[in-house]
Amino acid sequence: MTGSPAFAGDASAGADVFKSECAECHSIKEGRNKKGPSLFGVVGRKAATVSDYEYSDALHAQSSWVWTPEQLHSYLAQPAKRANPGTKMKYDGLNDPKQLDDLISYLGTLH
Repeated sequence: MTGSPAFAGDASAGADVFKSECAECHSIKEGRNKKGPSLFGVVGRKAATVSDYEYSDALHAQSSWVWTPEQLHSYLAQPAKRANPGTKMKYDGLNDPKQLDDLISYLGTLH
């Protein structure tokens, strides 16, 4: 799938974006949740399905969401409260397209 955000970024640069944008609330280790759920294996996972994390009702209501690169791009490019009103996630969004592509590429390596 050429041109997809998952393949447009630099995963090693995305690791740095993760550290600055996500690591305070999310772990990359399988089974290790922080304020937010672990992001290990997030790309391709259905939303709100980490079994030992208590999601908001707002995210549970998105049962059809799968964290594809496109869905992650849409969600992370805007404030979380706009992307999914009622969410617990406090994030203002990442408005740098290159950093966003790099981050999503990095998340795709976590499996």
